[in-house]
Amino acid sequence: MTSSSTNLRNDKMSEYIYNQYNPYDTASERNSQIFFDALSITSGSDRNSIALSVYHSVPDMTHQDEHDNNSVSASQYLTRNINGGGSKRNFKIWHDVQDEEEIFKSVDFILAYNSNDQVNKIKRQIFERNLTNEGLILERDESQNVHFLKIHATFEVLCRYSEILKFKFPIKLDENEDEDQIQNEREQYKQNNSIFGKLFRLFRLDRKIFPPKRYELFCEFSRDKSYLFDLNDPNFFPRFVCFSCVNFILERTAFSDNVDDNCKGIDKLLADSAYIAAYPLHDGHQLDSSCQRGLLYKEWADLKNWLKYQPLDTIKNYFGIKIALYFSWLGFYTNMLIGPSILGLIVFIFGLATMFSNSYTNKICNANETVLLCPKCDDCDYTQLSDTCVYARINHILDNNFTIFFAVIIGIWSSIYLELWKRYSATIIHRWGSNDYSRVSEHARPAYLARIKSKKNARNKLNPITRQQEPTLSFKFKIPSYLLSYSIIILYILLSIAVVLALIVFRMSTMSSKRVYNDLDPLSYKYLILLPVTTGVINLVTITILNYLYDYLAVFLTDLEYRRTQTEYDNSLSLKIYLFQFINYYSSLFYIAFLKSKWPGTPAKYNRIFGFRQEECAPSGCLMELFIQLAIIMIGKQAINTLIEILWPWLMKQYKKLRYGRQINEDENGVKPTSQWTKDYKLMAWTSMSLFNEYLEMVLQFGFSTLFVIAFPLGPLFALINNIFELRFDAKKFLIYYRRPVPRRQSDIGIWLTVMSVLGKISVLTTAFIIAFSTNFIPRLVHDYSKDLKELDYLEFTLAYFNTSDFELGSRPTSSKYGYPEICRYPEFRTGPNLPLDQRYKRPNHYWKILTARLAFIIIYQNIVAWIQQFIDWAVPDVPGKLDSLIKRENFLISTKIISEERRKVLHQSQKKKSEIDYVNGGIFYEARS
Repeated sequence: MTSSSTNLRNDKMSEYIYNQYNPYDTASERNSQIFFDALSITSGSDRNSIALSVYHSVPDMTHQDEHDNNSVSASQYLTRNINGGGSKRNFKIWHDVQDEEEIFKSVDFILAYNSNDQVNKIKRQIFERNLTNEGLILERDESQNVHFLKIHATFEVLCRYSEILKFKFPIKLDENEDEDQIQNEREQYKQNNSIFGKLFRLFRLDRKIFPPKRYELFCEFSRDKSYLFDLNDPNFFPRFVCFSCVNFILERTAFSDNVDDNCKGIDKLLADSAYIAAYPLHDGHQLDSSCQRGLLYKEWADLKNWLKYQPLDTIKNYFGIKIALYFSWLGFYTNMLIGPSILGLIVFIFGLATMFSNSYTNKICNANETVLLCPKCDDCDYTQLSDTCVYARINHILDNNFTIFFAVIIGIWSSIYLELWKRYSATIIHRWGSNDYSRVSEHARPAYLARIKSKKNARNKLNPITRQQEPTLSFKFKIPSYLLSYSIIILYILLSIAVVLALIVFRMSTMSSKRVYNDLDPLSYKYLILLPVTTGVINLVTITILNYLYDYLAVFLTDLEYRRTQTEYDNSLSLKIYLFQFINYYSSLFYIAFLKSKWPGTPAKYNRIFGFRQEECAPSGCLMELFIQLAIIMIGKQAINTLIEILWPWLMKQYKKLRYGRQINEDENGVKPTSQWTKDYKLMAWTSMSLFNEYLEMVLQFGFSTLFVIAFPLGPLFALINNIFELRFDAKKFLIYYRRPVPRRQSDIGIWLTVMSVLGKISVLTTAFIIAFSTNFIPRLVHDYSKDLKELDYLEFTLAYFNTSDFELGSRPTSSKYGYPEICRYPEFRTGPNLPLDQRYKRPNHYWKILTARLAFIIIYQNIVAWIQQFIDWAVPDVPGKLDSLIKRENFLISTKIISEERRKVLHQSQKKKSEIDYVNGGIFYEARS
């Protein structure tokens, strides 16, 4: 077939779709048919005839019977030639196409199955027959032990399911919209040539490789309004739309002749091993820069491009909106970390610079040898106050005059970051035509429909968006599954807390027994550094093991719930796992920050747990230990995740090589990478948890950077460095280690935005408590502004006196290198031993002043920062004003265009009807005269 005849047929086809294609008489029939198609309950009707009617123009319809008599299937009328992200549909005979590359680029989906599997053969036959009835074209590759089924979507199928799935496509631009494009380009030119534009030229993408995206006006696709769209454009249907439509069909197609059976969907077939893989194809090798995959690998995933902006539009065209939105958020979050990283570094450097000039730490370091601290554990020796010099100086790095300022800035920053992200995401989602995508209009999951169908209490309910009747279950019948799910989650969270308590008891037991560490000085390097490090490593290992166990449990419990859409399912799963991860990662940090050394008692009577003395911090506070624990968990977790992301694919490859004794290019099934579908088959399978784990890792990092940032001012800097590598490693992983994921649509980042918003508010409270109870800010404030305490030295003010003759039984050292001192000191606000017996070691009046000041500070700090956050939330609109005006203008333009085209269509029909009447009247007049 020549190119001229192809173009002629394309023109006729579009004319036929515009003027003739109307298979539904009424709107209700059309809606019922769309819902019927969405469920893919195949009947005995032959849909191939519908596909053929669409692909033939009106004059060619007379030759359809001739084609049918020659037993030519619909698959012989279609191949597609992909150029970039779109598709060009040429009407050629399959066996006339000699170019293997052209055939490969027309494949929309691949199903792989074992050739020796005869058990599931009937399932596959029924499933493939129903796929054919849906209008899909199937082609087989049976050259190896694993057979591959190549699926091609016809133009009619893409039109039909684009309307069912409510995809938006750019409409044909008129002069008004062209003026908007010119104005947009002028503004972009001015921005690029401004002072700030020239400064950021280093970070911009090469316009020759990634040309700027032209202005596009999106409208929801409808076959009744095909005049809005340029259906003759060979790139009209992007690849991600083709993949999504085919996947939607695969998820809802039955593989049983019994309609009442819950035998539907490719997921069930994969679970039954009827098929061993299902995936869309990458568009070439990662080193071939002529394809999108190679272009992204070279210009985006390579670490040398870490300073460059991301080509988000190209990422969206290749992976779909959901993954592109993740990389957009990750890049935005990484850029927003630059400010806190610089500020945290300044605070850390200030602490280092003033470490040797601080009067409080100098007095500790220069303390007299006669100033002895009470034993830190039972039967331990006394220690000199000057021995805590190093720890006091380190604690000053974290607890200095800039601490409060840094904490306030981080609290405000978290709110600004979230508000700016809302504005940025609204802009980019609008640019991708997904701003109106609603989870209410999202189609129900096949697994949900299958479960609902088997329930006697199920009833039909009108969807307020689609205006269609959908099966549903009332909330009272869903409560038992929710109660069971969250009850098990609470039990598992309690298990995680029990692990933390076990680690605390372990630390207390090692502190209380000299037999564990013979002659170990409680204030030595090994005790104050090695023990927290050891406990932190044990905690990290325990956290990692519990995480893997809980991931499987969370998926199982979410499957028990009645979650209608995939978005609801993902949000429920995300919330479960994050709740556990929150307890798992943060519980030990909360213990050190808020509980440790807060109620240890006095040497006269220690408060004990299981017979063990509670842990005590150094005289200068617990911030140093919190810093160590936070650094181990945060940096260790990021390092482990990075190593897993890099090494896991390589380890899996080596494992297969050793286990099966195959060549490096052949797996256990004997599949050799001779084509793109066999090469992709050897890659790791993409699952719904793949992107979830990436979000979880970053949101946990956000929690580390906000909840406890006062104890770890370098946290944002380490997060920034990690994210620079993480972004490029994730890009490389998605491109070369995983099969191409099925594109998904999304209007936001889901529940993660809510989680970060809650974390931002909780961080204000945790920061206030850490400042109030774990730093010297409030005690020093009370000391400096109290007339009766100001004359007393601050170090003397913070250390209480204790008479060694008042030790409780078993606590006094049996022997000491300091002899038998009469007095020892301990970091508490207590009365001395010179008072009457009933008044010794009690809380003095200034303790209650300090406690009152601490509580007042928490209230004032929390309210001030919360008010600032609320003001930012109110002052910064979620949608920019220009974007809001642009959306209104676009709605006006679309409405105007539809009205104009409908008026033209009515005039065309009336003129046609008038000409027919004139023709009939003329014939009657002619016959009358004859």
